[in-house]
Amino acid sequence: MATDAFEEIVADFEFLDDWEDRYRHVIDLGKAMPALEDAFKVPATKVDGCASQVWLVPKVDDDVFSFRGDSDAMIVRGLIAVLIALYGGVPVKAVAAIDAQAELARLGLHDHLSAQRSNGVRAMIERIRQVAAAA
Repeated sequence: MATDAFEEIVADFEFLDDWEDRYRHVIDLGKAMPALEDAFKVPATKVDGCASQVWLVPKVDDDVFSFRGDSDAMIVRGLIAVLIALYGGVPVKAVAAIDAQAELARLGLHDHLSAQRSNGVRAMIERIRQVAAAA
């Protein structure tokens, strides 16, 4: 159950032949994302378990889940953009039903991210799920 925005990323990845192009595409997704204001870069929004600094600011509006995020690492900003595409705009009750690992596997990310980055992605997914469950 992926959003149209995530399916578009999947289609882009299928078009790109090698991982270096895919890696650059993830970085470009992060560059295209608006920066998070410094006022939101606080301990309450910081995600523990990431090698780089990561902040996620979730929002539930009319039972629809969305979030903004930022990182001090370009590739991680891109990974946040991918997660925004995966989870953004879905009903808050549907967040837990999304199998993020399976969806991200469609992009081949697990095979090309370091163990630290993979742990960071898992930490971000866990934070997203916790916020959605609490809403």
